[in-house]
Amino acid sequence: MVPNPVPGSVGFPAWTSDDGFAICTAAPSSCPIRGTWAPSGAGHAATLGRNDGNVTRDEAIAHARLIVGATSLPVSADLENGFGDAPELVAETVALAVDAGLAGCSIEDYSGSEIYERAHAADRIRAAVEAARRCDPSLVLTARAENHIRGHPDLADTIARLQAFQEAGADVLYAPGLRTLDDLKNVLASVDRPVNVLILPGGPTVPEIFEAGAARISVGSAFSLAANAALVEAAQELLTTGTTEFWTRALGSARTINEAFAKKD
Repeated sequence: MVPNPVPGSVGFPAWTSDDGFAICTAAPSSCPIRGTWAPSGAGHAATLGRNDGNVTRDEAIAHARLIVGATSLPVSADLENGFGDAPELVAETVALAVDAGLAGCSIEDYSGSEIYERAHAADRIRAAVEAARRCDPSLVLTARAENHIRGHPDLADTIARLQAFQEAGADVLYAPGLRTLDDLKNVLASVDRPVNVLILPGGPTVPEIFEAGAARISVGSAFSLAANAALVEAAQELLTTGTTEFWTRALGSARTINEAFAKKD
């Protein structure tokens, strides 16, 4: 596998043999996967002892700045809904993202309690795009349609939203929660921007996603959740049996992690 440019994704290297690439979305600032860093918003919240959606804008930007300083790879951040309902607030957030050194960011159409009305959601993406073009034309703006992970799996509405975000100028389109190849192919056939896909259990595999025509994949909060699962398992073992088999499992990965943390990239 060798780095190749991804059509439509300005400045982002690929980690694949075709035109797709993988985004590593774990919380730490080192990873053995080469590609683009996109710190997980949920993963960041977990490091603060909070649930997803409970990080402030200042905290998110400060975290992004730390990740940017820890690697020479391009970094894209999950900026939730832009930390405000009004388009003007979204534009402010994107300007702060550029100032933090980010190469990209995502803005979603979920307020934290409800999905925005479609026209308003598109206005918010348009404001984000305009801010990006003013501050750094190379910033890759990903627009997210949240229907499928917010209990509203309306594919027609999701496609209409992605088309509206495309018209508003988004560089990449993303509808997390698509679980079938048919849904993914319908989305890909309906837009002409690069599409990002969230890997999900029981969903299409990485090869299937790229063969369908998606430009990139991400793991969302999966790596953070995997780390949390190992922590819970270790704690339960210690509390219930008093044994330390978790140490054996942990030491098995210690060398890989230590080597990764020792590297700039």
